[in-house]
This record gives sequence, C-alpha cells and structure tokens, in this order.
Amino acid sequence: MPTEAESKAAEVVFGPRLSLATRYVDHLATSGMERGLLGPREVPRLWSRHVLNCAVVADLIPEGADVADVGSGAGLPGLTFAIARPDLMLTLIEPLERRCIWLNEVVDDLELDNVTIYRSRAEQAVEHVNADVVTARAVSALGNLARLTIPLLHGHGEVLAIKGRSAAEEVQKASKVLRKLGAQHTKVVTTGQDILSEPTTVVRISVGVSS
Repeated sequence: MPTEAESKAAEVVFGPRLSLATRYVDHLATSGMERGLLGPREVPRLWSRHVLNCAVVADLIPEGADVADVGSGAGLPGLTFAIARPDLMLTLIEPLERRCIWLNEVVDDLELDNVTIYRSRAEQAVEHVNADVVTARAVSALGNLARLTIPLLHGHGEVLAIKGRSAAEEVQKASKVLRKLGAQHTKVVTTGQDILSEPTTVVRISVGVSS
C-alpha cells in the first residue's frame, strides 16, 4: 500500500487514471517480481522510487508527442507516461523476449491503446522508430546512452534520460560524444519537486532545435 504522501502525489500525477496506475503497480509487485523484472526489495518502494519517480518526467514532454522508451524493462518510465498522459504515443523498445511478453500482458490488461511493444535493441530500431522524444532510465552511462537514443530522433527532438545525483558529472564526461551526435543543448533539470520528497533528476538533450 502506498503511504499517505505517495497517495497524494499519485492523485496529482495520474488524476482520473489513478486506478490504472494502481493496477500497474500490482502487476509489478506480483508477476513483475516473480519473473525477475525487479527484485523483492523494490516492492515496498514501488510508488516512490519507481512509478512516481518516472511519471513526473511526463511533465517535460510536449502534448501529442511520439515517445520511444529505450530499454523499457518493466515499463519504467514508458508505461507510467502512457498511463499519466493518454495524449502520448509510446513505443517501448526492449530486446528481451520475456520482458516483452510481460509488457504485452500488462498493456492488454490495462487496455492501453497508446502503447506499442517493439522487441529490438535500440541501435537496430532506428530504421523503424522515429520519435519526437526518447526516454531511458538506468540503461547506461550517458555517453553510451546518447549513442543508443539520439539516432532515434532522426535529427530533431529531445532525449530525456532519468539519472541520479551524478548527472552533471556524466554530462561533462559525455560532452564530446554529445556534440558529435548533434546535441545542441544539454542540461540537467529536476521535476516533481512540488509533490515528491526527492525530485527526479533528468538530463535533457535537445537535438535540431534553435532554443
């Protein structure tokens, strides 16, 4: 069960679709754990550390965007966006078959019509996926992550990489790679500070934009 603070935050983030978010968390806590998509230690903190931590990033995504989630795993952050923002179209890119099977089961159960599961490595998905926004969480160090995500924008859009406290250091280390890949602006931002005890840190990489 979520704490009182988590419940209040979830109401703000998910609004009338809170029941879908709750069902998603139930899937994570049961079949998601049973099939090894996350460990049993994570179950008590699914709301705060995982679902809400991801979902607040949806505020950074423009209305009606096509979003690709790289290395989607248990649907974090992709499924949280699909639930919180029905205006978005999500493509969840995940190479492992067992994870794709689970994701499809959850999407079918929640009747999410704005989600496509695409079994592929990110670098192999480039010719099939053209996104406005690419997201990723806990996939790789930023330099390598940029190589996997920026090509999916096909020259225009944003990467939103959910990172931890070392985000600024990662940006510095990856600066040459980012420039080479066409990143025009890279900054570290936080979101969710109004409703979460620990806001989410995001590296925002803009490609092919003038501002």
